[in-house]
Amino acid sequence: MTQLAAWVAAKVFRKCLIPNGIGSARKQQTTMLAPALTPRDPSSVMERTTYRLLSPCLECGDGTGPTIDLGLDHASLLVISMGINHVIENERLTLSIWGSVDGNDWGDNPLVSFPPKAYCGVYSTFLNLAAHPEVRYLRAKWNMVRWGRSDGDPLFGFYASAQESSSRLN
Repeated sequence: MTQLAAWVAAKVFRKCLIPNGIGSARKQQTTMLAPALTPRDPSSVMERTTYRLLSPCLECGDGTGPTIDLGLDHASLLVISMGINHVIENERLTLSIWGSVDGNDWGDNPLVSFPPKAYCGVYSTFLNLAAHPEVRYLRAKWNMVRWGRSDGDPLFGFYASAQESSSRLN
């Protein structure tokens, strides 16, 4: 490695020593270069508003979350995230986000829906409120289904949030 390449690697990457190596059966330390996770200009970092659509919960049936007021001056593009941290086999969860102008009338169709999910993980999608500028309130609605020979009600541990997209900040 040339001196210039070493200097660039030192500035852009940090060196990580990983004991035993990742996926290695041998006892060794592996050197790995990982991107440095520091912002280029700390003064340019801006806070993005996050709305908690649904606090972490354990549910065993269909339901609706609380009404969230976005306010009058809200972002036109939101990142909706759904996290599933508990699931039983042979079941699926569908989450949809509904919008309202007044907090009472939620319309006939959701603004956005996640495809049915059956595994733990964090899933994200975009909600473009530019197509619905009159929407001020959001709420989450979920549906659970259990299939197969399994007895009992479905059971999911999950949460949902909405965060302003960073594209609004640029």
